[in-house]
This record gives sequence, C-alpha cells and structure tokens, in this order.
Amino acid sequence: MLARLSPDVRQYLLITGNYWAFTLTDGALRMLVVLHFHQLGYSPLQVAMLFLFYEIFGVITNLFGGWLGARVGLNRTMNLGLAMQVVALSMLLVPAALLTVPWVMAAQALSGIAKDLNKMSAKSSIKLLVPGDQQGMLYRWVAALTGSKNALKGIGFFLGGALLTLIGFRATIAAMAIALAVVWVLSLMLLKRDLGKARNKPKFRDLFSKSRAINLLSAARLFLFSARDVWFVVALPVFLAQSLGWDFWQVGGFLAAWVIGYGVVQSLAPYFTGRGSGRLPDGRTAFAWAAVLAVVPAVMAAMLARELPAQTVLIVGLLVFGVLFAINSSLHSYLIVSHATEDGVSLDVGFYYMANALGRLLGTVLSGWVFQVAGLEACLALSAVLVGIAALLPLALPRHTNALPGLAT
Repeated sequence: MLARLSPDVRQYLLITGNYWAFTLTDGALRMLVVLHFHQLGYSPLQVAMLFLFYEIFGVITNLFGGWLGARVGLNRTMNLGLAMQVVALSMLLVPAALLTVPWVMAAQALSGIAKDLNKMSAKSSIKLLVPGDQQGMLYRWVAALTGSKNALKGIGFFLGGALLTLIGFRATIAAMAIALAVVWVLSLMLLKRDLGKARNKPKFRDLFSKSRAINLLSAARLFLFSARDVWFVVALPVFLAQSLGWDFWQVGGFLAAWVIGYGVVQSLAPYFTGRGSGRLPDGRTAFAWAAVLAVVPAVMAAMLARELPAQTVLIVGLLVFGVLFAINSSLHSYLIVSHATEDGVSLDVGFYYMANALGRLLGTVLSGWVFQVAGLEACLALSAVLVGIAALLPLALPRHTNALPGLAT
C-alpha cells in the first residue's frame, strides 16, 4: 500500500511513525519515573525536579540541533534521537542500588536531548515535503503531527502506569528499549531521502536567528509555554494531591486524559482558525486566540481567591484552558514552519523550539517557587500575565493576504 503513495507522503508517514513511537516511550518514561520515585517517598516537588536536566538539555539541544540538522540532514538527526532514547532507557536497567537520583537525572538529560532532536527533525522535515504554495496543506500536516504527538504522549502516561503495575519497572523499561530499537533500525533502512541539509554549510554564528519574524515567534512561544507550566507542572498536581485529597492515580489519570484531549484539539486547530474564513492565519490571529486564553487563568485565580469550590474551578478551568491552549500551540507551530527559510529550515525551527524548551524550564522552576511562596492563585495570575505578553508579540508579524487553499471548502 505504501508503494502506491507519492514519495513525499511516504516520507511524511515514516517521519510521523518515528515521532509517534518516540512520543509513546517519552510519555511512558515520564510516568514511570514519577511513579517509581513517588513510591520511594519523594515529594511531588522533588519528583518534578528530577526532570530539570530534561528541560535544560532541551534548550541546548534545540539550539545546536537545528545547526546540526542543517549540516548533516534531518534524517540523521532523527535517527540519532531514536538511538539516544534507546541508550537513555537502557541506563535505567541498572540494578536498583545504582538507580540513584543523579543517575536518573543523567538519563533524563539524555532523553531530553533525544526528544528535541526527534521533534526538531520531524517538524522541520514537513516544511520540505510540502510545496511552498500549499500553505493550507502545510498547516494541516503540522497540526496533525503536533496534535497526534500530544495525544500519544497522554496515552504513554497510561501505558507507563499500566505496564508498571503489570510487569514492573525494569521489565517495562526493557520492553520499551527493545521496541524503540526496532523502530530505529527500520528508520535507518526506510528513510532514504536526505532532508534538510543546507546548500551552504551554516556556521556556528548562524545558530541565532536573524529573522525578525522568527525572533518574535520564539519570544511568544517562550511566554506561552511558561504560562502553561507555571501552574500545570508542579503547582496543579501538588494542589490536587495535598489540598483536594486526590490519590496519585486520580491525579495522573486526569492529567493524562487532559493531554490526550489537548492533542486531539491541536489536530483540529485548522478548522477553528482558518476553515471558516478561508484565510491563512497570521500574527493577528495569534493575538486574538492568545488574548482569549489569557482570560481563563485570570478568572480561575479570581474564583479561587473568592473561595469558590476549588475542584469545580480547576476541572472546568483546565478543560477550557486546554482547548484554547491547544489551538494557540498548533497555530504557533504552523506560523514558525511557515516563516522559516527553506534552506536550513532546521536552524529556524531549532531556535524556535529552544525558546519553547526555555519557556518550559522557566515555567517549571516558577511553578514550584511561586506555589510554595504564594499558592496556586498566584501561579494562575502569573500565567495570565505571561499569556498576555505572548499575545502582544505576534502583532508585529507580517500579515497574510492570500486565501487558504483547500481549507475554505
């Protein structure tokens, strides 16, 4: 069946399959580490800090990974990411006595590098597989890849918890390492096209974007993801467990379901932001959707301050926030790929996702600190401010004037 498809579609499906396989192991690994160290008596904040190197190395990898992809090609960086994730998983197969916090943090650092190499390669590749005059198709393909990734990450949360219960920590890690090694070998065999290698070898100074549009979008992405993680990563799970009395499975299951729903909405983002009007989304579109999003955490903070039922406020608020954030995230993902230069696309995409990782890192640190000092209401209020900043930055982007081919049907 694959043989009857065009070469570009086959490449897209292979890249997406690689990304899906990686994402499943990434989500499952996160849940396995959380559960395992929770069982060892670590507090939620301490468990969250285990992922600090994961985020720090994500910042570094996105910056250098884009440069590497432009020099050696995106297929090579994608396969390198798969191989590194196999090594990261294998590091957790050491005897229990050697499974110390520094060792796990080192494995997470390697996993963070692998994840961002894989993501940067997948999203950069799409730019080169879609003709430049087919922006509607580009938006749909980016949205499908981004949304399916997050849905599968949520499924990975469930998979990690279920396999941990059924076969234990070491057996689950071993099974994932073997499965991903098979995917890696298949990828080496099937990904023949050398995508993304720049015609002119980029120099080290080219790591930093010279495009005003890319810089604006990168700054907006930093504030957008800081706004999510400042209350979602540490403050929310700790509040649900400590203040509302939810057990770990309730917390983990709810957040996993949220991530799956978030991914589904991301896949549908083109229908919300372009199909009705038949216009390409631009900076004004990004401003409008982010402005609406900023209202949600502000209202939630006000409701909690007035001592309205916290469980209802958080569940309803998180669902509304998730829908709006998913649309914002998918819209930003399209805009960066659209504005990236075709020759050395991974440089622009890598720089952008460096800002994304930096935003997650900033949000994670602020989430623990602000929650500990001032509580969940303060985290939500700060989230509203950060989204507001993210809303204003894209206003300076160039406007699209052409209709959106294939979407206004």
